[in-house]
Amino acid sequence: MNYFLAIIGGGPAGYTAAELASKAGKDVILFEQSSLGGTCLNVGCIPTKSLLYGAKQYYNATHAQRYGVTAENVNFDFAAMQKRKTIVVRKLVAGIKQRLNNEHCTIVTGAASVVSRTDEKVTITCNGESYEAENLLICTGSTNFVPPIPGIKDNPAIWNSTAALETKELPSSLVIIGGGVIGMEFATLYSELGISVTVIEALPRILATLDESISNYLTPVYTKRGVNILTSSKVTAIEGNNVTLDNGETLSAERILVCVGRRANISGLEALADLEYNRGAIVVDDFMRTNLPNVYAAGDVTGKIMLAHVASRQAEVAIGRMLKQIPVQRIAYNAIPSVVYTNPEVACVGISEDALEGCEAHTLPMTFSGRFMAENEGETGSCKVVINTKSRSIMGVHMVGNPCSEFIAAASFAVRMGYTIPEFMQVVFPHPTVSEILRETIAECK
Repeated sequence: MNYFLAIIGGGPAGYTAAELASKAGKDVILFEQSSLGGTCLNVGCIPTKSLLYGAKQYYNATHAQRYGVTAENVNFDFAAMQKRKTIVVRKLVAGIKQRLNNEHCTIVTGAASVVSRTDEKVTITCNGESYEAENLLICTGSTNFVPPIPGIKDNPAIWNSTAALETKELPSSLVIIGGGVIGMEFATLYSELGISVTVIEALPRILATLDESISNYLTPVYTKRGVNILTSSKVTAIEGNNVTLDNGETLSAERILVCVGRRANISGLEALADLEYNRGAIVVDDFMRTNLPNVYAAGDVTGKIMLAHVASRQAEVAIGRMLKQIPVQRIAYNAIPSVVYTNPEVACVGISEDALEGCEAHTLPMTFSGRFMAENEGETGSCKVVINTKSRSIMGVHMVGNPCSEFIAAASFAVRMGYTIPEFMQVVFPHPTVSEILRETIAECK
C-alpha cells in the first residue's frame, strides 16, 4: 500500500500529526519503536508530574499546621506512588490509541529506518517489511545527553532521568548534575520525600535559561529546605559514588543523577544523506519542511524548543502545509510558554527584562492576589511583566508561585497577539483567583 504520509516516532508530534492527517482522510502509517506517547508520556512529562504531585501531597500534609490542620504519623508509600504513575501513563497511552483508531491510520511497532527517497516517494523498512509513502514526517525525538566525564560510563551509581523515574527504592542520598529544568524538578521530587539532595550546576545560577528573578527566588527557598545547591561548579570526574568538582571538593551519594540536556535522535535516517543539520538537529523552515521536498520534521529532533506542546504545534503546522490548508500557519516561537514543576512552580513566556533594548519590567509579589494569600501561607512568589516602552505592548511574563502554570496561557495569548496595556486591561479576570496577579502587575505598568 502506498501511504500519503509516513511518520517515524509516536510522541506528541507523531501522534498529533497522525490523528490530523488520518481524520482528513489521508492514509497514514506511524512507526513507534517503543510505546505511543514518546518520552513525554512514558518517561518524561506525565510520570514526572504524577510522582511530583504525590510528593507535593506529602509535603503539604507535613506542613498542614500552617493552615490550622494537625496531621499525625504522616507517611508515604513510594511503591503505591509508582503504581499510580503507571496507571496514569497506561490510561493516557490507551487514549492515544483510541484517537488513532480509524481506517486511515496504521500503527507499526518497531524501529523504522529510511531506505531511499525520491521527490515522489520515501521507502521505509521496519521489522523486515518495506513501506512507501509520498511524504515523510520525522518525529524521532531526543535522547539524554551523556557528558564526557571520566568515570561516568558503565557506572552502576549513575542514573539518567528514566532510571530516576522507574526506581522501586529511594536512595538515601542523591547528587544531581545539572540545575536546569529537569534537574530542579527531580530535586523537588526527592527532597520532598526526605532524600538528601545536592544540585551541581556549571553556570552561575540554576535555571539559567529563565529570567534571573526566577533563580534568585528559588535558590534561597530550596536552600532553606535543605537542598545543597552548588553553582559555578563543574564535575571533573566520577569514581563509583564519588563526584569530584573542579575546586577539588569530593561529594558522595548513593545515586548520581545526570541531567545536563538532551540531543536530537537521528538514528535510522542515514539514507537521507542530503538532509541538512545544524548542531546535530534537523533544519526546518517555518512550515516544518526540511531541505528535501517531501520530508518534514517536528518535535525535539528539530532542536528548536524541546517541549511537548511545541512538538504538537509543529505537527499541526506540518500537516497544515501538507494538506495545503489556508491560511498558511506559522509558529509564534516568541509566545511559547514554559513551566518548571518545582514547588513553588515556575511559568514563563516571552522575553526576559534584559533580552531586548527598549523594554522595562514591573514586578509584584504574588501576595497582591487574595487567593494566593489564602492558599500559600508563608510564600510570596512574584510576577514580572516585560513591556515595550514605545508600543506599551506585553513582551514577556515571568512568574514563580503556585499555581502559575494554570494561567500562563493568558499571558501567552497576550504576547502572541501583541496586546498593549490598555487592551489587556479590558480583560476581566474572575475574583478571587491567583490569575488576577497578571492584571494587577500590568496595571502597574501604566
